[in-house]
Amino acid sequence: MSFDPMVIAIDWLDAYRAGDIEAILEMYAEDAVVHCGCGGAKTITSHEALRAYLIDRLREYPAGTLNDLNPSHEGPIISYVNNSGVMSALFSFDVTGRIKELDCSPSH
Repeated sequence: MSFDPMVIAIDWLDAYRAGDIEAILEMYAEDAVVHCGCGGAKTITSHEALRAYLIDRLREYPAGTLNDLNPSHEGPIISYVNNSGVMSALFSFDVTGRIKELDCSPSH
């Protein structure tokens, strides 16, 4: 592995906190899938849909501080605070270090 998954997870949170949609989108593989468990489960499978999702999420639920970051056998898990509580995001990556899959949901 020629990339550090933990660093990418932090970079993702930094871009999210900055509201930088373009930086966030560049982190995703072309065939990335996002599973969101916030306010009803939804799956996002295209960059156009991901852009629309991010515009909404950044406006309604801006990310705050880092709560926790842990490695797992599936990929890094980052948790962060937003205006609705603590969110958790599990990342998996392709061989180039782009986000292949992201599973996010409120922490319990």
